[in-house]
Amino acid sequence: MAKFRIETDSMGELNVPADALYAAQTQRAIENFKISGQGMPEAFIRALLEAKYAAAIANSELDQIPKNMAKAICLAVDKLLQDQDLMRHFPVDIFQTGSGTSTNMNANEVLATMATTLYGDTVSANDHINCGQSSNDIIPSSIHIGAAMAISKQLLPALKHLALTIRDKALSVDHYVKTGRTHLMDAMPIRMSQGLDSWASQIEQNISRVQQLQPSIQALAQGGTAVGTGINAHPQFSTKFCQALNERTGLEFKPADNIFSLIGTQDTAVALSGQLKTTAVSILKISNDLRWMNSGPLAGLGEISLEALQPGSSIMPGKVNPVIPEAAAMVAAQVIGNDATITIAGQSGNFELNVMLPLIAENLLRSIHLLANVCPLLADKAIATFQVNESRLQESLSRNPILITALNPIIGYAKAAKIAKQAYAEGRPIIDVAAENTDISREELVRLLDPAKLTKGGCRG
Repeated sequence: MAKFRIETDSMGELNVPADALYAAQTQRAIENFKISGQGMPEAFIRALLEAKYAAAIANSELDQIPKNMAKAICLAVDKLLQDQDLMRHFPVDIFQTGSGTSTNMNANEVLATMATTLYGDTVSANDHINCGQSSNDIIPSSIHIGAAMAISKQLLPALKHLALTIRDKALSVDHYVKTGRTHLMDAMPIRMSQGLDSWASQIEQNISRVQQLQPSIQALAQGGTAVGTGINAHPQFSTKFCQALNERTGLEFKPADNIFSLIGTQDTAVALSGQLKTTAVSILKISNDLRWMNSGPLAGLGEISLEALQPGSSIMPGKVNPVIPEAAAMVAAQVIGNDATITIAGQSGNFELNVMLPLIAENLLRSIHLLANVCPLLADKAIATFQVNESRLQESLSRNPILITALNPIIGYAKAAKIAKQAYAEGRPIIDVAAENTDISREELVRLLDPAKLTKGGCRG
């Protein structure tokens, strides 16, 4: 059998692999962009195919293409979405033409090949699959569609699970009191639940901010075609497109109020990426707190013991590392880096088109994917399962001279500082040194310096 077949486009003939569903324009992109060896994200390709499905329905209802042809296109989309090896049909590199035209034509050609077989007559990649569309509106729309689907179905459920897990763990450890730390130095005591509730609040605020962006992400550029004017698209195409897409996804997409802005800029993607970065910063803080609390177990803080998941060293027997918080911290670093890339790419909105769309799609969807995957791991294999080392907490609390802060209103800051320094220098419990240097009875000192009561704040006396 021949390894290649000849395909023709407006630039002439070239060889295409005989078994490929794509055609000439995809092959030219394969040959032109041998850069990373990495194709567009699968989540983006799936979003693009959903857009092609919605476009076929809209064009059929508006009598722009035959109804049976539209059915063939939709069937081709469904077959592709069910293909376990979907991405073999979409080999175009991320680093390609900035509009994503190569990937749009890749999808158009694959669907045209499949739909032609199903329809029984020629289905054109440009005239039929791409009817009423331009790469300049369908690629920005697919970025929004892919992000909206991933946020709704993956990221928000993952963040909600993490927040709930932290809240549940906080309830279970509320009775433990530990030394608080500022500047990594001993500070006033807190209940362990107070630290965890702070984490949960961080995640819940991130959830709220992501949700606030959902309506913007679900506004689409579709219908603007080349520059936003809608040339060659039916006036009702954008509305019909969104209706069909909503039926497929269960989301609430709508035509943008100003299509020009969604083709010429990627400000919404930049804003979403910024919120993903904020979420990553929260994940990094939580991960590092867990690592510090788990450190040791003998030479570190040793306040908790994370679940032992795997050997931690190829040379040191018995060593166990905080692998999940470390992985989560690396995810956070990657998302922060992705945001820097998206920020720069977002600046490439030159006149009527942003020309770094594939790069934005890759980094935005990758950030959502990474965060959605790591949050359940952090919840289930680090936070839900850690054990509290109560004896270590009590040992630190009993020797913490900072407890003297509670006596400031009674003996004054200067005298309290002198007592704290003496306790540090002599390595003695603060209550013993305070008893020697004040007229306060030991019984009253025990009451005033009770770590559990100090976690409730307020003025003591």
